[in-house]
Amino acid sequence: MKQHLLSLVLLIACLCRVERVTAQQAAVDFFENGISRSKTGDFTGALQAFSMAITMNPENSASYYNRGLAKANLKDHRGAVLDYDRAIELNTKDALAYLSRGLSRSKQDDHRAALLDYGRAIELNPDDAQSYYYRGVSRSRTEQYRGALADFTKAIELDPANVQTYYVRGITKQNLNDYAGSLPDFTKMIEMAPKRPLAYAGRGVSQVELGDFARAVADLTKAIELNPEDGESYYYRGYAKSKLEQYKEALTDYDQTLRLMANNYPAYYGRGFCRSKLGDQKGAVQDFNQAIELDNASVETRVVYSGRITRAMLDNLRNVVQERDKFNELGSERAEAYFSRGVSKNKQGDPKAAIADLNRAIELNPTYAEAYFTRGMIKSAQGDQKAAIMDCNSAVKLNPRYAEAYYVRGIIKYSLGDDNGGCLDLSKAGELGYNPSYKVISDYCN
Repeated sequence: MKQHLLSLVLLIACLCRVERVTAQQAAVDFFENGISRSKTGDFTGALQAFSMAITMNPENSASYYNRGLAKANLKDHRGAVLDYDRAIELNTKDALAYLSRGLSRSKQDDHRAALLDYGRAIELNPDDAQSYYYRGVSRSRTEQYRGALADFTKAIELDPANVQTYYVRGITKQNLNDYAGSLPDFTKMIEMAPKRPLAYAGRGVSQVELGDFARAVADLTKAIELNPEDGESYYYRGYAKSKLEQYKEALTDYDQTLRLMANNYPAYYGRGFCRSKLGDQKGAVQDFNQAIELDNASVETRVVYSGRITRAMLDNLRNVVQERDKFNELGSERAEAYFSRGVSKNKQGDPKAAIADLNRAIELNPTYAEAYFTRGMIKSAQGDQKAAIMDCNSAVKLNPRYAEAYYVRGIIKYSLGDDNGGCLDLSKAGELGYNPSYKVISDYCN
């Protein structure tokens, strides 16, 4: 008897070991599939593959890191940060995870937190040019220009072939009023990439500041040739031509500036000055009026965020969700019948009766996740967003993989001003496979 019992214990142990090996192999397969999909640009498919790998082996930091990269490529930077957090918990020496988390944080304008991540990445890998480059960018965004200059210089030392680093170092020198020092950086970029309009524009602006207006006109003309929609280059060329007393030619440049940048009040002033010099005093006064009356702040402010989701936008985003009215076996309490009748009544335009049926379905089956979600959808359509959130809360509590419920809760939270909570819910919906989330994330969460 003891021998049989021992054999049974050994058999169970062997089976458990086989199950672990099988799960680990499945995790490897999903991970490799995720890598393959990432390489082909299928980041949605890659995300799903890495999620399966994590399910099979939740202690593998590389799966979280690569899923974070997939989310970042889908512009879901909040979701990416959560995955990088977990990757770093599992592997505190992963310099790339710190670098990537820093990038996603900087994409959310959280540059101070990004700087901490870049600093840690540099500690772990002091020879990585990218970490210095991106730390320099975040330092520039927080007006730490001298620190940014040091970082860009170090990045060039480690990777002298990176064209973009010369440009950002040149811009940083401009911010430090070192216009003469910026010229070699823009010139180096032009030598390495002669088709980049920004290099000519940058050098042209520095030459304007140094009073070398003829050379400035030549560089800005080249910048405009390469990018005819560059309003700032037209403005600075107009300014340089004004300084050279070429008022007629300058007037044309100011016209182009205002065509592309209608609120550029210095361009109105410049054009007014040219008109005055050319004898058009009436036109000059009109332009000077515009230069005085325009809200100066509007020239400096760039719209980088589309604003909160309005009620109409919320309705449109919510209405893309397909309801889960699948045919189910009718239970003895008949909750499924109340649910389906409620769905039909809502489609007939009777939401009050629909909610009554859904209330009854939930009363008969308190674990009916679809009933909570559908009731939440109807309440949201009626404008009762807080009650809708409560129903979505119940739906995801009962079914933690209910992607549509996370999506709807996310857009409602966002519409009520909870930007971060809304975007995290949208990220979770995307992670669970509800791909429309990524369009909303791209439009509102970055």
